[in-house]
Amino acid sequence: MSAHYEVKLRPLRAADLPRVVRLEQELFGPSAWTYGMLAEELGALGRWYVAAEPVRIYAAGPQDLVGYAGLWFDGDVTQVMTIGVDPQYHHLGIGSVLLTALIDRSRQVGASAVLLEVAVDNDAALAMYGKFGFEQLGIRKRYYQPEDVDAYTMRLELTDESAPPAPTGGESGVLPDEPGVA
Repeated sequence: MSAHYEVKLRPLRAADLPRVVRLEQELFGPSAWTYGMLAEELGALGRWYVAAEPVRIYAAGPQDLVGYAGLWFDGDVTQVMTIGVDPQYHHLGIGSVLLTALIDRSRQVGASAVLLEVAVDNDAALAMYGKFGFEQLGIRKRYYQPEDVDAYTMRLELTDESAPPAPTGGESGVLPDEPGVA
């Protein structure tokens, strides 16, 4: 695989959930969200979910998604609910495209900041969040269950000066305005 991978973003749909459940299990093991949890998230108020599909000019029809991400807005700040990228496509910038979309959406809805939790041992995610300017606020002991893994809480203030860097590596990220509901 090349060092660049172009994806397009679209709303996450109910039809995507079987694929997302498989990725959740592969990525997050015992902490993975179930089909029911994901379906509930898609329909919940204040939620916004996107899917990343590969851009393949040689393939007709829908493509299997290679990543997904979700956001919750409570009227003040947004909370990153999840970001997942197929392990076969790690380190190709897809996570950065998804995070950029979440931050852009946060600005569109008028959020003052973006919050998230991340496992303390997830070095790749910590590096990505650091690149975007997220700062560690604290630690939540035994946040991820049943593994008893701690999580850092992180925050990105949304000011004019805090614009995230543009993704590198040729990714696209045309973002629909509609929420990712079923």
